[in-house]
Amino acid sequence: MANASSTRKFGTAPVFFTAISTILGAILFLRFGFAVGTIGFWGVVVIIILGHMVTIPTALAISEIATNKRVEGGGEYFIISRSFGLNIGATIGIALFMSQAISVAFYVIAFTEAFTYFFQYIHETFYINLPRQVVSIPSMLLLAALILTKGANLGVKALYVVVVVLFCALVMFFLGHSEYAGESNFNLLNAEFRNSQDFFLVFAIVFPAFTGMTAGVGLSGDLKNPAKSIPIGTILATVSGMVIYFFVIYKLAMSASPEDLSNNQLIMGNIALQGAIMIPLGLAASTISSALGSVMVAPRTLQALAMDKAFPSRGVNRWLASGREKDNEPINASLVTVSIALIFVALGNVNSVAEIISMFFMVTYGALCLISFLNHFGSSPSYRPSFKSRWYLSLMGFIVSIWMMFKINTPYALLAFAFMIGIYIYLNSYHKTRKGFASVFSNAIFQLNRNLQVFLQKSGKNSFNEWRPSAICISKDSFKRDKAFLLLDWISYKYGFGTYLHRIEGYYSRTTYRQAQEELEKLNMIMRRKDSHVYVDTIISPSYTSAIAQAIQIPGIAGMENNMIIFEYDKEKDDNLEFIIENYALVNSGEFDVLILAGSRKEIRYQHGIHIWISSTDTENANLLILLSFIISGHPDWKKSEIKIFDICKPEDEAEVRKEMEHLVTSGRLPITTANIEVIARKPDVPAKTLVNLKSYDAGLTMIGFRKESLKHSGSNLFKGYESLGTVLFVNAHKIRNIE
Repeated sequence: MANASSTRKFGTAPVFFTAISTILGAILFLRFGFAVGTIGFWGVVVIIILGHMVTIPTALAISEIATNKRVEGGGEYFIISRSFGLNIGATIGIALFMSQAISVAFYVIAFTEAFTYFFQYIHETFYINLPRQVVSIPSMLLLAALILTKGANLGVKALYVVVVVLFCALVMFFLGHSEYAGESNFNLLNAEFRNSQDFFLVFAIVFPAFTGMTAGVGLSGDLKNPAKSIPIGTILATVSGMVIYFFVIYKLAMSASPEDLSNNQLIMGNIALQGAIMIPLGLAASTISSALGSVMVAPRTLQALAMDKAFPSRGVNRWLASGREKDNEPINASLVTVSIALIFVALGNVNSVAEIISMFFMVTYGALCLISFLNHFGSSPSYRPSFKSRWYLSLMGFIVSIWMMFKINTPYALLAFAFMIGIYIYLNSYHKTRKGFASVFSNAIFQLNRNLQVFLQKSGKNSFNEWRPSAICISKDSFKRDKAFLLLDWISYKYGFGTYLHRIEGYYSRTTYRQAQEELEKLNMIMRRKDSHVYVDTIISPSYTSAIAQAIQIPGIAGMENNMIIFEYDKEKDDNLEFIIENYALVNSGEFDVLILAGSRKEIRYQHGIHIWISSTDTENANLLILLSFIISGHPDWKKSEIKIFDICKPEDEAEVRKEMEHLVTSGRLPITTANIEVIARKPDVPAKTLVNLKSYDAGLTMIGFRKESLKHSGSNLFKGYESLGTVLFVNAHKIRNIE
């Protein structure tokens, strides 16, 4: 196997020539005349400007990324996969490879248009209509043979030759003169923008002319210095192509009538010096150079995909990733590329496929611009490119890319996205360990969160006009029972925020720190499996009290202060209950709502619903109980359950209490029917706990309010006596929560 340094053999020139030869390709020679004839000089100027609103930001984005870290083999695919993660990268990379491979066929078929005079001669002389395949198939086979036997070295050398021919043809075009030019009074002041209704139709036809500026990036793995060659070569080719486009359309507009421009696709041949020879030669040179560029780049994209194990078969990945021993040329990937191209060449017409090619190129360009924007926004210290674009240019490139996809062809745009979503789902199915985004998204999310946190803090507490729970729970028994996890997940799923702190008992040291890291990773794995919405962390503390004192001072993850503390204990083994009672006063001094979860070992029967117990003597907790039940019921676990309210009152107050409860539920727009409200007139000799055990023995979750005064008086006995129930949530509101 050749070493890495020996395979990196190219400088800046191949990047420039590969890009410029693709930019100045078939569309320039075959379709620019039609465009000028249809929508006028200023119409095509707008098309060129609009197209470069994508290509210039993309060229700048690639240049920026390439000067931050070394771009390995695969060019655009490498950049995208290392920024968005391997699964998303492979999704775009597979589509990009197919576009590059089919582009080879597109350019070879366009190459046959250079032989238009030959086909006309055969028809006029022998009355035979030869199919274009008599030229395109042998040309494709010859191109394949050259690439498979000689590789990129010959391709780059051939590029120098064809680029010289291409530029000679353009020079002869600009030196040419026509009778129309002598009679026309065309100038910039009287130039037209006509047939505006056909603008996007013409744009769709012309757009492939703008898809060549990243062609040279695909040689990244073969460049001696990608950080230098990619920016210089890509930007120079993009800007040079744009300038040449403007001069070409000006020359066309002043040299031929709109009718001739629209109806003669080789109109440039009627304008150029020796145009009958030079323009077909230029067309041949441009198309074959574009085909050469694509047939060199596509295999390198495929090889990079295989190196990242993008395909389900190990054997296929290994075969596609292997290169020729002497120069690491991707010979197997080249064989696949030319085979795909040959199939489309044999079909002979890739006009509709060309639009899909444009869709995938646009996705690629949009992704590159988005990467640049996210890197700017994420402000990672490790992102230090020596060449810098501007974030607003990258954002513009991304937005315009997506917008133009739908303006060019909405069905094809939707088809392209559907195709890529399908690939992504398939990739995720067998690369489950590679799910998730790479650092570019993490940095952007981190930066967004940081700015929001600062903004919310500056806004002050008064900015939170609507109450929502921001709960925190501390437990050292995380691996013994999960009821506290479940409660936090119910609260934080849709309406609230939940932080779970796993307590490591002991003093902060290297040993406890390592223990905390190991146990946090285990907890995160559990959370990922459960698709939890709870933020999980660890806290190292020698005592329960010190852990609580630390935790209640931690800022909330939502940018607002935590306003709720959850304690938990095992009903069947209530060792923790005394510690909870001892620390109630500490928490209560911080104006927190307090939830004490008595977890039962019985399975939670969600279909049996949530039961709320309210007492007419406990109005402080009533609203919080009802609001919490509504928030908890928003979790999918409770989707088939109902909320039932039991209100215990004196017999003489029964009618008034019922009326107040029904009004509260109705005015609060809560999903509780009046049929699920039961007002119980308790007899003096019947304990309230007896009623609760009788009515809620099979409830999924029972919620009961408790007051500070009752806790002081009864201690732990306040929470006992509910043996018939399953899991019980005791709720103490710091203040009355309004139900609006």
